Amino acid sequence: MNNNKKKERWIQHYSSSHKILLIGEGDFSFSACLAKAFRNAANMVATCLHTKGGLLVVMEMLPVRHWTSTAHLQDLEKLGCLVLYEVDVHNMNEHPDLKQMKFDVILFNFPHAGHYSWLHERDSILIRMHQDLIAAYFKTAKEMVQEEGEIHVTVRDDYPYNTWEVEKLAECAGLQLKDKVEFRQENYPGYHNKRGGNINCNKKFPLKACYTYKFTLKVSAVEISDGSEVNDSASSELTSIITTVEDLQI
Repeated sequence: MNNNKKKERWIQHYSSSHKILLIGEGDFSFSACLAKAFRNAANMVATCLHTKGGLLVVMEMLPVRHWTSTAHLQDLEKLGCLVLYEVDVHNMNEHPDLKQMKFDVILFNFPHAGHYSWLHERDSILIRMHQDLIAAYFKTAKEMVQEEGEIHVTVRDDYPYNTWEVEKLAECAGLQLKDKVEFRQENYPGYHNKRGGNINCNKKFPLKACYTYKFTLKVSAVEISDGSEVNDSASSELTSIITTVEDLQI
């Protein structure tokens, strides 16, 4: 027996042996939860959309949005997690620190396109913005996941969030549903969900009827050398489902 081999540690669906990419972290409490469970976060890359401007600036700016972030970032640094800023799902596969990496699990908890004082969650414009965000996530994550890896997204499954059509967006991106499991906050000690955006961003939102969708690459997907799928009908269907943020002129 190799005594130098590290013990594999699990927390729910995630293992210390997985190469994990976390997208859209708020105060980094979910990343910190996984890192503490693994006791070593060298297998993890945690990202957010916030601007970096230098480490000192980041440590001063993030607490303005999420005052709990400082301790979590310190924990991640101690445990060897790579933390990246300004990672946008629309082009994350071209990020200089990510474009050469492949991951076993890519996850995005509670994606949200932002809050606007003149829009409600049930409004079709905001729903389409959410769909654009999730479609972009699936499209780029697909280029970054291992052949037998998984792409996870956790969302609420009650109205109006169930109008986002997550499964249909994934299918159009060339993914297939492997599993859908209930998300329970108590299974992730120390995790605090945050609203994000620029309005009451440090406040929580109700976690009811939440599920983690696990997707894998379609076995039947035909890929050409540049990585695009030969499936014009799927592309047309995706276009009919979503309207881009630019077209919405928000």
